[in-house]
Amino acid sequence: MAMGKTPGSSDDEEGAGFAEINITPLTDVMLVLLIIFMVTSSVITQQGPGGGAKAGLKVNLPKGGAADVTARTTDLSVAVLADGRFVLAGNVVAEAELKQAFDNAKNQNPDTVVIVQADEGVSHGTVVQVMEMAKKAGLAQLAIGVREGN
Repeated sequence: MAMGKTPGSSDDEEGAGFAEINITPLTDVMLVLLIIFMVTSSVITQQGPGGGAKAGLKVNLPKGGAADVTARTTDLSVAVLADGRFVLAGNVVAEAELKQAFDNAKNQNPDTVVIVQADEGVSHGTVVQVMEMAKKAGLAQLAIGVREGN
């Protein structure tokens, strides 16, 4: 049997190609990959703060009155977790990296608003520390993120 010929064909037939292509194995592999992707993505989104670098981090914001601060694209949002770690753009950062981010924000836009979103369990001193770092970098517009309360 020659390559490219259908079973049962003779060698003297010229130009005969495959009669059909079996896509069942390809479909099986794609369905398995889809299931793996779905399970993996749900695990990543449910992972706690100790998980991946950009895992969903839960910050339990204190209740506040009216939410009068609307975040702009130029604003810098800093979350302070219950254990005192700083989160910037979904990544846990050290104090030095946070200072550098404040300096970069000041250089790009001096009117950047720093929104501090601290967990209810975070001490007042940690929030003040973040605000002082922003003020030392030259960012004077500060806001505290709260969740709307009744």
